Amino acid sequence: MLAVHAHPDDESSKGAATTALYTSRGARVMIATMTGGEAGSILNPALVKSPAARRDIAGLRRHEMAAAAEVLGAEHRWVGFVDSGLPKGEPETETPHGSFYQVPTEVAARPLVHLIRSFRPHVLTTYDERGGYPHPDHIKTHIVSMAAVEQAAAAEVNPELGEAWQVQKVYYNMDLSPRKWLAIHEKMTAAGHESPFTDMLERYRERSEERQSWMTARIACGEYMERSDRALLSHATQIDPKGGFFSEARKIAKSFWPTEEFELAADHTGREPLDRSRDFLETDLFAGITRDDGRRVPDEGLLAPYVVADEPAAGGAGEPAAAGLGSADRENS
Repeated sequence: MLAVHAHPDDESSKGAATTALYTSRGARVMIATMTGGEAGSILNPALVKSPAARRDIAGLRRHEMAAAAEVLGAEHRWVGFVDSGLPKGEPETETPHGSFYQVPTEVAARPLVHLIRSFRPHVLTTYDERGGYPHPDHIKTHIVSMAAVEQAAAAEVNPELGEAWQVQKVYYNMDLSPRKWLAIHEKMTAAGHESPFTDMLERYRERSEERQSWMTARIACGEYMERSDRALLSHATQIDPKGGFFSEARKIAKSFWPTEEFELAADHTGREPLDRSRDFLETDLFAGITRDDGRRVPDEGLLAPYVVADEPAAGGAGEPAAAGLGSADRENS
């Protein structure tokens, strides 16, 4: 599996427990980081005055990324573009010349095409067309990832970049799906807990109306969330260990949703199309793919022997994991 991300730390906050699950089962997972995170701010109050962080945050983030990949058991490649930063206005005019967002797509896709053809992943994960959230580098990562998948499969396109390779399945990370966090909020408040998402509800509802996300696959990876937390903490310049992702309320939220979700964006397995009106149709991202030896992975996937139903959270709202979404929430346009 190839997991394509915009900045170092994205791989640890989106899909990290799934990565740890697959690597623990012996799968090869490579993380491709499109930029070096050079424009990142120091978000950990304990490091604001750190000479190393102030002098060379890009170099420090390379060390952080190596530590995170080791925790997750994943391979890693820097794709090599420059962080565009987060502009206050339009990214077309306010991101720096030469930054990732400004690089023409056909140029930006070339190193990723080479990586796909050399690594030969069966599955690729990336962001949806909104970038998960509207950071220009996340949006560009979506554009470049989809272009690279198409180009890597076409033998006549840039043959110097390697033998053509068809990625069989492409998924969007749904960790930032507003539907997911709205559902967790409802489950927490129904159980009498204080929700960390109260102040963001209006924004979540607006974003949910703008784009109907399809939670095709639900990966039962609760036992690996501790590893994903350790990987995230490896990015010490970006993470406050006493707040944000690690606030007490966020920790409780995980007990109500011990899974990670992905939206199927492209399927080249040759199987019958999945019903887009229903969520949670898959429990394994490799379901339906054909192995290199010609054997097909059954629809229940490689993980079926290991999937165990999660116990409902103590004082929780009934069904475990993500099953609490109502039928109206599962309808997609």
